Amino acid sequence: MHLKYESTLREPLVDGEKNYHQVTEDIIGPIEGKPGKLWYIGFFISVALLLWGVFSVTWEVYYGTGVWNLNKTIGWGWDITNFVWWVGIGHAGTLISAILLLFRQGWRTGVNRAAEAMTIFAVMCAGQFPIFHMGRVWMAFFVLPYPNTRGPLWVNFNSPLLWDVFAISTYFTVSLLFWYSGLLPDFATVRDRAKTKLRKLLYGVASFGWTGSAKHWQRHEALSLVLAGLSTPLVLSVHTIVSFDFATSVIPGWHTTIFPPYFVAGAIFSGFAMVNTLLIIVRKVLGLEDYITMGHMEAMNKVIVLTGSVVGCAYLTELFMAWYAAVPYEFATFYKYRAAGPLGWSYWIMMTCNVITPQVFWFRKMRRNIVVTFVMSIIVNIGMWFERFVIICTSLYRDYLPSSWSYYRPSWPEVGFYMGTFGLFFTCFFLFAKYFPVIAVAEIKFVLKTSGESFKKNNMEPLEPLSAEEFEHHAHGSHDDDHGHAGHAVAHAHN
Repeated sequence: MHLKYESTLREPLVDGEKNYHQVTEDIIGPIEGKPGKLWYIGFFISVALLLWGVFSVTWEVYYGTGVWNLNKTIGWGWDITNFVWWVGIGHAGTLISAILLLFRQGWRTGVNRAAEAMTIFAVMCAGQFPIFHMGRVWMAFFVLPYPNTRGPLWVNFNSPLLWDVFAISTYFTVSLLFWYSGLLPDFATVRDRAKTKLRKLLYGVASFGWTGSAKHWQRHEALSLVLAGLSTPLVLSVHTIVSFDFATSVIPGWHTTIFPPYFVAGAIFSGFAMVNTLLIIVRKVLGLEDYITMGHMEAMNKVIVLTGSVVGCAYLTELFMAWYAAVPYEFATFYKYRAAGPLGWSYWIMMTCNVITPQVFWFRKMRRNIVVTFVMSIIVNIGMWFERFVIICTSLYRDYLPSSWSYYRPSWPEVGFYMGTFGLFFTCFFLFAKYFPVIAVAEIKFVLKTSGESFKKNNMEPLEPLSAEEFEHHAHGSHDDDHGHAGHAVAHAHN
């Protein structure tokens, strides 16, 4: 009599005839060999972008923030837009890891490792913008609450910008722990397969002496659940606090109570889009199509269409409230200067990319199409960048005084800084793909027996109905069997 682990109707999470050894070979193999030509091309482009970013930032630090096109009216521009955008991209990793782990979603196993790495790299990119926005970076220690000789110069703990510091540093720490603790069993696998002494030493240090004993696994499981429990409120709180940068002010267009849930939905929306972008490239370059399947893509596209619809509702709610509130300044911000006005084009790019185009994912055929998914993932991230730009710039460029009205376009150091963060992100991601298992080997093996294609075929033939005699035998004999098995298990444990 076969055990039924999972519905046969569910799509397998691992395609092809795989056993445990084959899984290890497929995922650890690319780390052990030399990377291909595509990897080198991508890596050198990323490093070039990173160097350009370093030059742009050095220029800005040397000459001051005056080289950015900020002015009296528009005090926040590209830098804060990019900060919020990168924090948003880092959202999907923790959601895939933590919330889907707590809800026991099997499909997270193929995509969680890359998504967690993406979170860490995105937060590293985001953190730089507020630092360099200070202008005089060497004075950064002024923001720390320490006793000083400059009189009562203390941090304003009422400022949401300071809440950001705490929220994002906590988020980064927990995400890093979550990602690294998941890597330990896989590092041990690489260590045990290592051919050279140096690799054995480095991966041995990285794996913290993991032996794969029952006690290690038990603690690993417990730690994963604790970290998932800690991360789940962070998914909601981090972008909520980022939205408070705007929502706690009194500027028309910013002072809205819908910001926290709408920012969180937008962050998950852009984060999942970025996961799609990266994983479609990774599965192609490293040949991991059997592990990152169309089923994974479809599941992520379902999340994208859900969160995209939530974001669309939020946009319409904002427009409705601006009209319903009958506050002339609020109405002017939304209808005259945001939907129309000199920067109106950015609003319509945002609406098209975030609300209209993701609706194609209502069709199953589109959700399962690689090209459509890849193009849509890029369109969504462009749309989400414009959302942040629209919120920041179109709320500021028309002030209460027409004499101070202005227009905003970025200068080359601002664009260079943004390009540099892309360089940092992809440099880190390429190095990650080369030296770390991109997919959690241990977790794939965990779901292989229940959700692998070959095991589904072999182990899940429909059960034949029992005859009356067999039914009687099972009904009366099951208790004895249970005790027998239990005794055997106990005896085995004692042995």
